Amino acid sequence: MSQHIHCIVNDCEYWKQGNMCAANEILVATDKFGASQPDKVDATMAKQLTPQNAGTCMETCCKTYVPKGSNKHTVDGVNKLF
Repeated sequence: MSQHIHCIVNDCEYWKQGNMCAANEILVATDKFGASQPDKVDATMAKQLTPQNAGTCMETCCKTYVPKGSNKHTVDGVNKLF
């Protein structure tokens, strides 16, 4: 089975033509969690994080976002480029 992550945030480094996400890993979190954590908290730490209930899809965000041209690909110590 082929898996795809679709993304329409075109100023993210991982956004590719066809609205695809090219990141190796992503972390989807609640908005509350995302707002309370620094950028270094990302997919590489997922096994250490406590799952939370979102309630609705409107209360979630993607924490893998990296602004294009920001050079923050390794903000968590792991090279996120493919």
